[in-house]
Amino acid sequence: MSNKKVSGGVVHKLPKDLLSTLVNDLEALEYWEDITELARNEWICWVEDAKKAETRQRRIERVANDLKNGKRRPCCWPGCSHRKKMGKA
Repeated sequence: MSNKKVSGGVVHKLPKDLLSTLVNDLEALEYWEDITELARNEWICWVEDAKKAETRQRRIERVANDLKNGKRRPCCWPGCSHRKKMGKA
């Protein structure tokens, strides 16, 4: 990967494990950069909301797959409650 910065979300910074998955899948990274900052925030929050390491890893893998399949936000996710607290709702 080049030294290009990978974009994060509105409230959440991009976690290292999700960053690693994206930079190792250039197609997923291209889609990641094409979605809005708010949409990236939703994906990050969804990943970070996982309670178990196995769930978190599955979600990270799903981010890449779902992006490549045209999904712009996590399915069945009520949304990031953190951005609402920041007045971004």
